[in-house]
Amino acid sequence: MNSAYLDNGATTAVAPEVIEAMEPYFGQKYGNASSLHSLGNEAKKALEDARESIAKSIGAKNDELIFTSGGTESNNFALKGVAFASKGKKHIITTKIEHSCVLNSCRWLEKQGVRVTYLPVDSEGFVSVDALAGAITKDTMLFSAIHGNNEIGTVQDLEALGKVCREKGVYFHTDACQSFTKENIDVMKQNVDLMTVNSHKINGPKGVGALFVRKGVSIAPLLHGGGHERGMRSGTENVAGIVGFAKAVEASVAAKQKEKLAPLRDRLIDGLLKIKGTRLNGPKGARRLCNNVNVSFKGVEGEAIVGYLDAEGIGCSTGSACSEANLEPSHVLKAIGLADEDANGSVRLTLSRFTTDAEIDYVLGKMPGVIAKLRAISPFKVN
Repeated sequence: MNSAYLDNGATTAVAPEVIEAMEPYFGQKYGNASSLHSLGNEAKKALEDARESIAKSIGAKNDELIFTSGGTESNNFALKGVAFASKGKKHIITTKIEHSCVLNSCRWLEKQGVRVTYLPVDSEGFVSVDALAGAITKDTMLFSAIHGNNEIGTVQDLEALGKVCREKGVYFHTDACQSFTKENIDVMKQNVDLMTVNSHKINGPKGVGALFVRKGVSIAPLLHGGGHERGMRSGTENVAGIVGFAKAVEASVAAKQKEKLAPLRDRLIDGLLKIKGTRLNGPKGARRLCNNVNVSFKGVEGEAIVGYLDAEGIGCSTGSACSEANLEPSHVLKAIGLADEDANGSVRLTLSRFTTDAEIDYVLGKMPGVIAKLRAISPFKVN
């Protein structure tokens, strides 16, 4: 049976070279990086080599990278850590299309007395630089915006947004989990103060991520214990996972993903848009993540499409994997102006560096029949 895995925005297969790099740290090199004996020193060196490699990939210094358990922890750490450390300021700005871990962190902070402004976006998911500038007050401590949107692929202009924050004396945080190694990132040039990255979106292991914290940023730790990660994130480091993370970064950068994936993405978009009653959600071209496709089909439910495609060996999703169990329309699609019916008829197909032409062909061959079957039993008519 043919198959195609196009849910790489949810998670990716761990690359063979990553598994090979990690394997010794489960067995022969199993030391705790905080131990002073030779096994511990070996683990510590591997940890710091990985830190240097990942920090270099975003233009950061080694001691500005703090390892975490993944994107959710890093985003919570950024928002809550800055709020806890703030000297009197009680205002955060974010956007209406953030990942749920950012939005839920903001809602929790609101209960602690922090005021949060949720900026709107345009029909393609872009936030206005002028709107950001107008929302900043003397009470604003942080602006947080997702770099590459996990649902619709919109890539924000970090440099322009960061410039406004720098001029206004406000910290700028970005969630770069989806864009990391797919878009050019330079935290210094782009005026970024805090950046979230993780491993399992780039063919690395799950449960590993990092938060870049620019030197001088005032942030309080969330976890207290033995003082790991320079006292900023206590807990024994996942050395095997971190080694795998660094190897995944190295391989992903070397693969030049954008050059390979953008043509595959565009061929998939063009093929799907040939189906009557189909619309693309998010921008076209260079301002879209090279591996992201999100389309709505009139008159059908996204969950039904996912189920029918799964029966054909095709893996995809209705949106963010973190909210698939929620039957409410996507907050991202609502924010760009879609009606509930169109939002509920959306599917997300996301590629990785291992996606093949044959997989794209297979999906394009199966999708028209799936949509036709579902429309034949749908109470909604497509004109």
